[in-house]
Amino acid sequence: MRENLLTFLVYAICAIAIAIPFLVYQNHLKKREARARASEEKGKTYSSGPQAQHPHIDNVWCIGCAICTHVCPEGDVLAMLGGKAVLVNGYKCIGHSLCAEACPVGAITMVMASPSMSANVPFLTPDYETSIQNMFIVGELGGMALIKHAINQGRDCVDNISNRVKAMGAARSVPNVVDVLVVGAGPAGVSASLRAIENKLSYITLEQDEEIGGTVAKYPRQKLVMTSPVNFPMYGKFNKLQLSKEELLAFWEKVRQRSDFKVRMGEKVEEIKKEPDGIFTIVTTKGQHRSHTVILGLGKAGIPLKLGVKGEELPKVMYRLLEADHYINKKILVVGGGDSAVEAAMGLASQVGNQVTLSYRKDCFSRIKERNTQRVEEFKRTGKMKVVFNSNPVEFKQDSVLLEVQGKVEEIPNDFVWIFAGGVPPTAFLKKIGIDFGTRDVTLESSKEAKQNAISKKELVEA
Repeated sequence: MRENLLTFLVYAICAIAIAIPFLVYQNHLKKREARARASEEKGKTYSSGPQAQHPHIDNVWCIGCAICTHVCPEGDVLAMLGGKAVLVNGYKCIGHSLCAEACPVGAITMVMASPSMSANVPFLTPDYETSIQNMFIVGELGGMALIKHAINQGRDCVDNISNRVKAMGAARSVPNVVDVLVVGAGPAGVSASLRAIENKLSYITLEQDEEIGGTVAKYPRQKLVMTSPVNFPMYGKFNKLQLSKEELLAFWEKVRQRSDFKVRMGEKVEEIKKEPDGIFTIVTTKGQHRSHTVILGLGKAGIPLKLGVKGEELPKVMYRLLEADHYINKKILVVGGGDSAVEAAMGLASQVGNQVTLSYRKDCFSRIKERNTQRVEEFKRTGKMKVVFNSNPVEFKQDSVLLEVQGKVEEIPNDFVWIFAGGVPPTAFLKKIGIDFGTRDVTLESSKEAKQNAISKKELVEA
């Protein structure tokens, strides 16, 4: 009897030892799935879905390891539901591709536009060539906004052009005609220009602003711009995992000085024509250029959108912030609900004596990065910054701003205003010069590519 009791106790203890971890794990799974469903509902409520690049998961191949949900630096873009990875907040994705790189079975690939839908984008071949032969688009204008992709595309595009122009033979040598003309000195344009020098191509780079860097130059100070290594022309692989705006611009300047990189600043392109002989004539605000090939690295931001509010023409109203530390002891209003607005507001709120109000027309932030969400809460908690949801500026005055908050107009003291309402993309210019736009099912294409990549990985392991 005693032996039976002892045996029963041993079995009971073993059962409890097995059951407790199992129940804890089951509880963890339930909580994880509840968080995932909450994120999914938030994504449905506050977003129209992915607007550009995002991960596409092939559930046939997904093994439910959850690695992809842990490597993403943007928070809950992906989550686990029913034992499979799913896209719950695609609008937060900025294309790091870490999830795709981490997936052990190749079930994830990066695509553009909404899942299982077509994308209305400039027609591009796999070599980034538009519907106009020898005219190329690289960088975010083609749909992929991540700086790493822009640098890679600029480099690879010039490699392709190099093969083409060298195959032209005697037809290449035309007076006052360069091998390649690069429009834009942002990440893609700088990369393309440096690669042209490396490949001994004649080139011209045009930039409408008075500084290089494109969209990066317009970011607030210390903004994190890269989170993975990249291969820079004329330098090699840059292994630093996290790079701020200042570090990237300083690095480009260093490389530019070393490589004799030359860019024509303050020269805006107004027209591009392809002549009967196949050579492009590029008309700018300062003259004309001729080139065998053209690379467009214009970026997607375009001209800043204005609100159409009375007093918006006042000099205190601005649309970009370069140096937050130039403003101290000021009363400041920042308008917008995206990452640019939030980061600018936090940068200004970190300066001595500033009183910063962030105005957003919706009832909560729904499309900012996870790290910004956490920082905003900290700034609000410590009183560094005031956030006013459901609000819109109705008039800017010399020393104040009229702000409508939930139907009531309030007047608040003000020295400076920054508006981050997005920009008008250069779509009209692209259509004007003859570039075709088209639709294609990018999700279907990428799903096939993901399967082929997984097969290739499996064959490589087996070999």
